[in-house]
Amino acid sequence: MPRILFLLFFPILAMAQVDANSIQDLFNQEKFIEAETILKSHLKQYPNDVEAVELLGDAYGHQKKWDEAIESYQSLIDFDHKNANFHYKYGGVLGMKALSVSKVRALTLIGDVEEAFIKAAELDANHIDARWALVEYYMKLPGFLGGGVSSALLYANQLEMLSKVDGYLAKGFIYESDKEPELAENYYKMAITEGGSLVCYDKLTKFYIAQDEPEKAILNLKAAYEKHQDSDLLIQIRDLENDKQ
Repeated sequence: MPRILFLLFFPILAMAQVDANSIQDLFNQEKFIEAETILKSHLKQYPNDVEAVELLGDAYGHQKKWDEAIESYQSLIDFDHKNANFHYKYGGVLGMKALSVSKVRALTLIGDVEEAFIKAAELDANHIDARWALVEYYMKLPGFLGGGVSSALLYANQLEMLSKVDGYLAKGFIYESDKEPELAENYYKMAITEGGSLVCYDKLTKFYIAQDEPEKAILNLKAAYEKHQDSDLLIQIRDLENDKQ
């Protein structure tokens, strides 16, 4: 194509792409209805803009419009069934739909939830979120339906190979859910040693609070503050100390 024609044609192509940054700004401001309106208007003109379809699914998800989000992500899978993130998001909204309906109706959905997460993990060997979703899925699923520690640990071990911190946090979550507090505490501490992020400290703090051990929670918060100097930690320390009195 001659250069002059290419330059004339390129703006038309560019206009067909949604302004993802502007939509993300709306998400950050929790203006999900406004984002939905813009995306639906855009897709009327450019129905094949895959990024816009995905963002619309996200907008629906933020508003807990599970059926609409499911439809959006299903259309993305139909477009590209080898995209791990599409399967992951589809499984996520299916799971949220399952939580919003009766137990009988949920039973008809959980197989598709599991299949979507497993597919995402298979398609992307480095997809951390899909493996986290499977860990949580199997720990929440009753044993007679295939849930339990052994299934969750399979993906926690995969997480550990990708990210030691995520693996340790996942195992902490598993053993906390399985009423094995000593193992849970050990893995949460290992996550702090390995990564030391605020998230790691927060997981251990919440664990101690759940175990009704405020003194340990306060000590952990003080260690977190010493490392990160985050003023929110001081507020948490103060609140816990007041609760003890």
